[in-house]
Parts: sequence; structure tokens; C-alpha cells
Amino acid sequence: MTTFEGASVLVTGASRGIGRAIARRFAELGARRVGIGYLRNDRAAEEAADDVRRLGAEPLLLRGNVASERVAAEAAGLGPFDALVHNAATGVVRPALETEDKHWEWTFAANARALLSLARALVPSMPGGSSIVGISSLGSMRVLENYTLVGASKAALESVVRHLAVELAPRGIRVNAVSAGLVETEALEHFPNREDMLAAARGRTPAGRMVEPDDVARAVTFLCSPEATMVVGHTLVVDGGYSLPA
Repeated sequence: MTTFEGASVLVTGASRGIGRAIARRFAELGARRVGIGYLRNDRAAEEAADDVRRLGAEPLLLRGNVASERVAAEAAGLGPFDALVHNAATGVVRPALETEDKHWEWTFAANARALLSLARALVPSMPGGSSIVGISSLGSMRVLENYTLVGASKAALESVVRHLAVELAPRGIRVNAVSAGLVETEALEHFPNREDMLAAARGRTPAGRMVEPDDVARAVTFLCSPEATMVVGHTLVVDGGYSLPA
């Protein structure tokens, strides 16, 4: 069984949904310290911290905009880390022609540039055998309604993952991504077509059910484990086969 006994990990966007499941999974597998990055919901962050504390890990709360220099510097001060998972995401969900340049800047900063910023801050102290994982989505490759900015930023994230993977592999640090199918979390509340999206996912997924946060968490810990030693620069799709039918 995969174990992260004694490891220190940092998960951004870990106070709710997929990020919280990832943080909990690392704690279940023996991580000693689990960093919980979050933007502003202190109550949700404390609840996530209680999750990992009950599982025997020490929670490290990291509050603020993940794209800021301050957060990157504070993250470096909490290290060294054996794994970094960039799950935090945001974005303006509108038709392309209704977006503004400021929406582009905000979305790309949090979803794509933040991974590079955190890597610059954390990699110097990460030991050989460490891993970095970015959480992407099917919108990086497929056209989803109102998803122009988020989809483009996720495509950029996957590109950053590939470039970092080649640059960091000689250091013994592996970089990969997980592209998750539709997961029913609070994030969907921002989509005006939420119910249509959920109905499509339930009806079209060959595996017979929607993806759950724990499905994504298990994929992340696999990629961070020694079992995935030769998986480098890969985007692992976890969608129950949703994206396969024509």
C-alpha cells in the first residue's frame, strides 16, 4: 500500500471539495504535515484542518491569494515539502465576448501562474523523490459553455506542468497533472447551466456515476507515490470515460 509516512505536503484550495479530499487522503496515508491553502473562508479551513488532525497529521494553514508573492514566500517558510498539489482555481464564467481583460488576468494568475510561482518558491528545498501535481479539467481540451477563461487557463496549467516536468526531472522531482471530470462541489454554483452540466454527467458517463472528490484524491496520491516513478509530465484524466464517446 502507498504510504507517505512522515511526509510534508501542501495542497492549495484545500478547504473544500476536491482539495479537502486530497489533503485528507495524504493524512490517511501517513503524511506528518499537511498544508491547507485557502483564500478567505476561515471556518471551512478549520474544518479541513480538523479532518487531517483527526487522522494524525499536523495541519498548516496558509491563507491568502495563491497567486500572490506573500503566499509563495509564506509557503516556502513552511517547507520543505515532499509534495505540492495546486488545486486552487477560480475564474469568471461567462460567454467569451462578455469577458474583460481583468477577468483574464485574475483567472490565469490563480489557475496557471500560481503553479509556477509556488514551484519557484518551493523547489529549491524539495528533496529528490518529491512530486508536484496540478489539478486541471476537461475544459483544457474540450469546449464547455461559458468556460472560455477557465478552460484556457487550465490548458496553460497543463503546459506549465510539461515544461516543469522536463526541467525538474533531473533533480528527481516529478511534475504531472490530473484532469478531473465534472465533480459536484460548491464550485458549480457559479455556473448558470449547472443543472444541465450535472444531468449530462450523470447520463453520459460510461462508468455509471459521476466523479467524486475521493476519486481525484486517489489519482493524486498515486502520481506522488513511488509507484509512479516513471510518470513524468503526464495529464491523467479521471472522468469515468465521460470524454470518450463522440
